[in-house]
Amino acid sequence: MSQNLSAENLHAQLPDGQGLEDTRVESFTRVVTPAQLHAEIPATAAMRTTVAQSRAALRAILQGSDRRRFLVVGPCSVHDPDAALEYAQGLGVLAQEVADTLLLVMRVYFEKPRTTVGWKGLINDPGLDGSFDVERGLRLARGLLAQINAMGVPAGTEALDPVIPQYFSDLISWYAIGARTTESQTHREMASGLSAPVGFKNGTEGGLDVAINAWLAALGPHAFLGIDAAGEVSVVRTRGNPDGHVILRGGRQPNYDGASLRAAADALRAVSLPARLVVDCSHANSGRDPYQQPRILDQLVQAMVAGASAARPAQASDDSGADNRLAGASLVGAMLESNLLAGSQKIVPGVRLQRGISVTDACIGWEETRASIRRAADQLRRLSA
Repeated sequence: MSQNLSAENLHAQLPDGQGLEDTRVESFTRVVTPAQLHAEIPATAAMRTTVAQSRAALRAILQGSDRRRFLVVGPCSVHDPDAALEYAQGLGVLAQEVADTLLLVMRVYFEKPRTTVGWKGLINDPGLDGSFDVERGLRLARGLLAQINAMGVPAGTEALDPVIPQYFSDLISWYAIGARTTESQTHREMASGLSAPVGFKNGTEGGLDVAINAWLAALGPHAFLGIDAAGEVSVVRTRGNPDGHVILRGGRQPNYDGASLRAAADALRAVSLPARLVVDCSHANSGRDPYQQPRILDQLVQAMVAGASAARPAQASDDSGADNRLAGASLVGAMLESNLLAGSQKIVPGVRLQRGISVTDACIGWEETRASIRRAADQLRRLSA
């Protein structure tokens, strides 16, 4: 499918402006279109059912009509589709076990934003070797999402490149806009047209304003340049996304404590947004120590349990525990970075990678993940006891 056009040859065909455009571009490579990839790897009825039901459940949790919480849990990034499938199988079994209190969404991240340099993810570099076979990466990504959804496991991912959603948004139940891109107008516009709920992370320094402003922007309609299913450049007009929420991922200091939750909920209400908060138990909240994640989730679940019995503010003014309960009431979910095995490993040319270990952020292992989620479900069952 790929066709390479050298920049030099391309400009030789142009009578005007030769040598003025694309002077630092080496080549252009045409890839499979979204429509072609959809036809090659179609979404079956079972896959569509998984996505539709999961999106509806997430919306109900966000709106408060479903009393469960949701957890986005899985590898920091997917580099080995076979290992990811094994993880999905285990998560699917666990999801059935805890379905009365928790909706589990698998974290299936294919793109990695970089502060400087580094591996950019399965789509950009599926060979992990700098070959950048993007078309192969797109096929691997859609194929993996198809298999995960066929298992009945909903998938969540970070929306980074604004072109990518056209290739597999029909197989995504939840999106995140990352801390490095939440402030970007391009990503706010994209979020306004995504078909699934979207969480906006606070900035890398910890500021909440960028996430709140992103949510406000994504609520409304937008018109911007993008591509359609045929791969043609088009003006994309959106209606706005009503299923936003804020993801607290920490900054210069953690922001999952009661005071931070209350401050975030108050900031959302001040601009007439519903207090919907998800806490990322990793990143700055864990101090980059993945093994802190279960402890953080335990603390969040305690706040959720307390929040379910939160009194109305007018009645709670003399109640010393009311602040903690009100903080927990705004929590709708959490995120965990988890893999088959704990820790992380470096990509070293010529060195074989260990299966099931992250090549980006360090993760907790599957056994610890399962124990942590089971513990959370047991605590949340107290709400319906």
